[in-house]
Amino acid sequence: MQPAQRESVEQVADIAIVGAGAAGLFAAIWAGRTLRQLGLSGASESASRHPRIIALDGARKLGAKILVAGGGRCNVTHHAVDESAYAGSSRNAIRNVLRAFPVARTVEFFAELGVQLKREETGKLFPTTDDAHTVLDALLAECSRVHAELRHPWRVHRIERLGESGEPSTDGNAPRFLIHAAPDSGHPPLQARTLILATGGMALPKSGSDGAGYAFARGLGHTITPLVTPALVPITLDPACFLRELSGVTLPASLTLLSGSGKKLVSFTNSTLLTHFGLSGPGPLDISRYWLEQANADPACRLVMNFLPAMNVESLDAALVEARSMTMLRVFDRPATALPERLVRAACAHAGIDPASTGANLSRTARRALATAICALELPATGSRGYTFAEVTAGGVPLSELRLDSMASRVTPGLHIIGEICDVDGRIGGFNFQWAWASGYLAGVAAARAAIDALGLTEHRPRV
Repeated sequence: MQPAQRESVEQVADIAIVGAGAAGLFAAIWAGRTLRQLGLSGASESASRHPRIIALDGARKLGAKILVAGGGRCNVTHHAVDESAYAGSSRNAIRNVLRAFPVARTVEFFAELGVQLKREETGKLFPTTDDAHTVLDALLAECSRVHAELRHPWRVHRIERLGESGEPSTDGNAPRFLIHAAPDSGHPPLQARTLILATGGMALPKSGSDGAGYAFARGLGHTITPLVTPALVPITLDPACFLRELSGVTLPASLTLLSGSGKKLVSFTNSTLLTHFGLSGPGPLDISRYWLEQANADPACRLVMNFLPAMNVESLDAALVEARSMTMLRVFDRPATALPERLVRAACAHAGIDPASTGANLSRTARRALATAICALELPATGSRGYTFAEVTAGGVPLSELRLDSMASRVTPGLHIIGEICDVDGRIGGFNFQWAWASGYLAGVAAARAAIDALGLTEHRPRV
């Protein structure tokens, strides 16, 4: 490709962003804000035009994941975010990225855009409007204000590096990437000096997350973790499990993952929804990625549920002994041991006990069987509902391959990788959005500074 062809203003982006979801939009905004701080008045003569930011996305309507998050209200972040809420790459690395754009800055940023956030009992922060459109509209408006161009539907088909085969370039300002749309799309290729991959993973494929970003990352020199799996996804149980007959029952419960040798690996206590297929709700969603990952490596691992998180088998057994004159239905109607009657009856049946029987009528073996069914029920988990119902993807590009102060590739100059395509996934409750905001911010600012350097305006670099 000749230099004259590369310099067509209509076909060259100083910063191209592939994917205009939460992370991509944030990167576009902060790239634009950083460039605006420069203000091109009185700048070097080489600054003949404002650097161009173009974000590409295959969706006809942008922001599908933003609009469905939090039941359509969009939990923008969580009031307390740290690396302990995440899995995947090392928590040290995750912490370094999160610290660059903490929750306080997220709240401040959205307030500047006119989006006030409120904290709910769960710690989640939602817009006061309780409408995810408020968040998306504000992000899109800010992209427009900072002159970040959004092109959609523009699905990327292939990305190639320029100047690699037979065309070595000594021009540091030359485009490094050529981005191709599908052959029948009618879109001409787009050249880019800096490229930000924000494609997402494979969760919620109807939003456009088809996993193509992994192929792009590999083609640009990166690796993908051996295991890529749904996360924050409902868990399926064997059809014979009695819990599947209790669809609609919701209660707080603890879920614990044990290794095949019995070692406790991770545990979550949160609201749990029993369904016709198995388990959903915050607790099961949080533990799902850990169980799926462990089951892949250790098929003998076990998932255990406790419907009375404040008790264990021994303490519940003691309570049953103490309540000798009470029927099982009355025992589990008291404040300390309160459970839905449907669950009590089903647990009794599972343990082979008549729910109308009293504690005095139960043998030690029967008591222990009931206490185990309620406080240490081993779940016959069979899998998950897959990417169609997952909120995020576990696995992706390891953070060890990126520079954490900019999300820049350590192997491919000019490339930044952000958001869900990274090997980082958080708990339910706004943590994955906070990762998107932090990683997008770092990449956007770094890409803008690279564009400023390319224009010969290094001495005017703004501090963000």
